[in-house]
Amino acid sequence: MFLNILTIPKDDPVAFTFFTGYMAMMAASVFFFFERSRVSKKWQLSLLVSGLITFIAAVHYYYMRDYYLATGENPTALRYIDWTLTVPLMCVEFYLLTKAAGASKSLMWKLIIASVWMLVFGYIGEAFNPEGGSTSHSVMYGILSTLGYIYILFSAWKGEVAQLAEKSNNPAIKKSVRILAWFVLVGWAIYPIGYMCMPGGWLNTSLGWSSANVDLFYNIADAINKIGFGLVVYGLAISQSNLETEKA
Repeated sequence: MFLNILTIPKDDPVAFTFFTGYMAMMAASVFFFFERSRVSKKWQLSLLVSGLITFIAAVHYYYMRDYYLATGENPTALRYIDWTLTVPLMCVEFYLLTKAAGASKSLMWKLIIASVWMLVFGYIGEAFNPEGGSTSHSVMYGILSTLGYIYILFSAWKGEVAQLAEKSNNPAIKKSVRILAWFVLVGWAIYPIGYMCMPGGWLNTSLGWSSANVDLFYNIADAINKIGFGLVVYGLAISQSNLETEKA
């Protein structure tokens, strides 16, 4: 059993991406933590959050890799535990980026609650679907989950987050918030697609799309989204810190 857990089949791309995702996000964590000392004090918390996001994900990927290699099954519970910790932290980044423009803690909590809402109902829809897959169960909890996603998406593009970014009169903050909004729109889209590929999901029942390789897409999307979020925040923090130094 020990050897099976540590052996990654060369013809299994899912196992390969579990290991690659683990290493990439752990490396990103080290980078973000070390780079905190290069930015001004007001941006250090943002980089700390970025590092925590990738570190938490890396730890979960370490265990998800072993679970997948041992069982060959989707590590659904471990993945949702990861998301329940990291996705709210990604939403916190929106608050931290717009805090200088007047973002309140109520905005932060609304984004956190929306993200937890999205994940809890997504987990119920995926993990507690009757054996064989019930479409009505999948659709009902999928719709409930999507409500949280729509709130975050609207806030980032047109709602409070977008308005605060505009109010900041800082082109760098406006650009960074818009890039993160694109991550939510495009990067996060893989998750509902994967959800709909599960037994009982619309893509599974209507088009026959299998959930067998959903983990492959989840792993790639996780690495891009989590590291990408952090790099956007890092780029903003470095540019603004350098600007502050030049003005001093």
